[in-house]
Amino acid sequence: MWEIVHKSSIYIAEEMGVALKKSALSPNIRERMDHSCAIVNDEGKIIAQAEHIPVHLGSFKIGVTNILNYIEKEGIELNENDMLVFNDPYISGTHLNDVGIIAPIYIDGKISGYVINKAHHVDVGGPIPGSLNPFAKTIYEEGTVIPPLKIMEKGNINRSVLSIIRENFKVPDYSIGDINAQIAANRLGIIRVKELFGKYDNVKENWRISIDYVRELVLSQLRKWPKGIFDAEDYLEWNNNLVPIKLELSITGDKISADFSGTSAQMENPLNAVFGVTYSAVSFAVRSLLPEIPTNDGFYSIIEIKVPEGSLLNPKKPAAVGGGNVETSQRVADVTFLALSKALPNKVPAASSGTMMNIMLGGLFNGKYWSYYETIGGGSGGRPCKPGVSAVQNNMTNTLNTPIEIAEKQFPILFTKYYIRENSGGKGKYPGGDGIIRGFRILSRTRISVIADRFMIGPWGIDGGERGKPGKITISGKNMPSKFSMEIEPNDEVIVETPGGGGYGKFNSNLK
Repeated sequence: MWEIVHKSSIYIAEEMGVALKKSALSPNIRERMDHSCAIVNDEGKIIAQAEHIPVHLGSFKIGVTNILNYIEKEGIELNENDMLVFNDPYISGTHLNDVGIIAPIYIDGKISGYVINKAHHVDVGGPIPGSLNPFAKTIYEEGTVIPPLKIMEKGNINRSVLSIIRENFKVPDYSIGDINAQIAANRLGIIRVKELFGKYDNVKENWRISIDYVRELVLSQLRKWPKGIFDAEDYLEWNNNLVPIKLELSITGDKISADFSGTSAQMENPLNAVFGVTYSAVSFAVRSLLPEIPTNDGFYSIIEIKVPEGSLLNPKKPAAVGGGNVETSQRVADVTFLALSKALPNKVPAASSGTMMNIMLGGLFNGKYWSYYETIGGGSGGRPCKPGVSAVQNNMTNTLNTPIEIAEKQFPILFTKYYIRENSGGKGKYPGGDGIIRGFRILSRTRISVIADRFMIGPWGIDGGERGKPGKITISGKNMPSKFSMEIEPNDEVIVETPGGGGYGKFNSNLK
């Protein structure tokens, strides 16, 4: 019975995601599916999550705990048909663009659990279209900070909170439409969970059993792994310098502990990653090396993160964190995979492209403000038994492609190139997958901002495999750095070349 309840809960989360996608207005959510959904019990433990965005999913564990603590501290009474909206990274566990909505599930007059979702809003205010500011030093330069507030109160929309969003987010039509889609997804989740409670007895007890079962399932696999401490180091780029991320990964019979004590202190730039992001990236890498198991609090309970407060991977508020969610998360995943490759030889692929390649565009066109955001995929790393995959979203992002037809229809953008960047994957017995070349022209004066990485050194190979080619961006033939913001004129052509994945195994030139 517990497995029936557990599987039902997973598909409720999946159905929430479908409802959110189908009713959202922004292409970033409707087309790219940059959103995630989960179900939580009354103790704040993850019961079930849809297979959505890795950087969102792992952060739910941290974010829900923070929200419930905030509710208790502030004396907020969460009644039936209430919902809270939030995006404060130091509570939610990601960055400002990820607007979350959580709602209680009342059964027989008591809270028996919660439904929660996050969606990446294309713009949440601030000086830069898309709100990911490459030069931000604090979150206040990245956008509007929303602590947990009632967006729904006893079933009615809180117009005051909606007004804050409408007057601060730069594309309010998209923003309000997406908020309504998130509310609708939670409403559907509540209906389905109530149906579950009506159909089966002891749902909460079955949820507890599913958590215990998953934990034992994970531990049964973990006990087969070698015990010990495995070191690794990788780098982010900032102002032509390499910023080290150092990891000591400890594997015991009942826990995996990631110690980042040697990593850089927090910085005056947006590459800082809040604790929820760091937790997400480590748990994603570990989860990727386990067999096909359910993912709930039973899995998350075996992950322990040690990172000093005030560091790059656990900054103090109000440090800027927009890029930490999208780029630093990728490097934390990479360095965790690198450490795991020493523990589990012949099990871990070479590094993937290692960047979400975040492109933000916006300005005035025909008298109306517009804002556009997309990430561009790259090559995945060569694997122990086969080559990497070309032109895919890797690791901490799991979004889809933004269709050219949709972007050109809704924004003053004309795409000029879109194809695989051949021979960009690292050579090896099993070569890395190739990246992407995506080019476009702008039809009106526009501000472009980019937060990317892997421009200085390409993704690493394993066991003698070569690095993938680094990323590259040119604007009308001029090479650009991996982080910048500038005005571009009509007909300026932007060409984005994403990194290929690293190669696996030594390349033999005698083999074709």
